[in-house]
Amino acid sequence: MAKIGAESLEPSRAFHAGEPIAPIDNGKGSPWIAGQLRQAILDGMYKFGEKLPAERQLAEVYGASRTTVRLALDQLETEKLLARRVGSGTFVSYRAAAETASIAEITSPLELIEVRLAIEPYMTRLAVLNATSRDLEKLDEACRYAEGAGSDPAKFTDWDTAFHVRIAEAAHNPLMLWLYQQVSEIRTHTQWSAMRDKILTNERITEYNHQHRALYAAIRSRDVEGAMAMVTSHLHYARRQLMGAEGA
Repeated sequence: MAKIGAESLEPSRAFHAGEPIAPIDNGKGSPWIAGQLRQAILDGMYKFGEKLPAERQLAEVYGASRTTVRLALDQLETEKLLARRVGSGTFVSYRAAAETASIAEITSPLELIEVRLAIEPYMTRLAVLNATSRDLEKLDEACRYAEGAGSDPAKFTDWDTAFHVRIAEAAHNPLMLWLYQQVSEIRTHTQWSAMRDKILTNERITEYNHQHRALYAAIRSRDVEGAMAMVTSHLHYARRQLMGAEGA
């Protein structure tokens, strides 16, 4: 699929580097549109951090309604390929693993926690001040799915990561979100995966879920100091578990 540029003006034509794209079959629905955009992102036609064309423009190019386009973008956001920023637009959040592999190789889980301790308290402060009702819904959803993961460390880790990324999104600061996405991607490295299986007992998963719920409640109630204290305590708790696992 060719990239749709910001200069696309007609529903039947779009241009990238001066080359027209053929009209799209307007009988296709949101799964097909999501597939086209997904492939363009994975192929590198849309780079990490790049802004996608507006929903209106995508609807014109694909010959679809804005609702259909929005459903396609919702799917890609769920897959963590895209991130929406209120008032700014939709941006690519996918980053190829090779782009962070080198720094991940030399960053230990404890070093990662130290960086999170430097970033997340202020990030959480911004989330308390700036979170929209939609942001709060997404945080609650992440809590529910993490709680529903039961004793599965991999599923819990996915939603634990999503919960913290959604706090970054709720901060509504593009640079903060970008920085935190780099942190989150390092958590997928094999060093963390190996440590995860040592740390995430049933009891600890339960405790992490309690801490997430308390943090969510503080953000929802706009308790700046309480939320910052909770996320700091949450990360210190994680740090103690990592130190114990490394010494085992």
